[in-house]
Amino acid sequence: MKHVITACLLSLAALAAQAQATPAGLWKTVDDDTGKEKSLVRIAEAGGVYTGKVEKLLDPARQDAKCDKCSDERKGQPVLGMTIIRDAKQDSDDKGLWTGGDITDPKDGKSYRLRLKPQDGGKTLEVRGYVGPFYRNQTWIRVE
Repeated sequence: MKHVITACLLSLAALAAQAQATPAGLWKTVDDDTGKEKSLVRIAEAGGVYTGKVEKLLDPARQDAKCDKCSDERKGQPVLGMTIIRDAKQDSDDKGLWTGGDITDPKDGKSYRLRLKPQDGGKTLEVRGYVGPFYRNQTWIRVE
């Protein structure tokens, strides 16, 4: 009987870990240049589509930052509350990836094709923005 209970508990733990291995949640971003924590981004899912909004800017001096270099409807809009990830969906070929959307860097206003890959059981998220063969990766850290 002990073995059955242990097996059930291990199965539940595996399911819980798998449930966390999605991009949905609150993530801490880190500045590529300085290595300092930059913002909190909440990624949410609705109907299989994932979007991410800047929920908090961690630098008090940047609270009123605007996306002056954006070239779409976000031009001049506040970075706080801005949707920076749009239209990501779970990859039909690789269930560990979310692709098909785009990510915007409010710092330079550029948008890039997007790939999201949860790692470490969903504790971190590899965020790749790319144009053609050129890409940049960031590792975001799950907050909740």
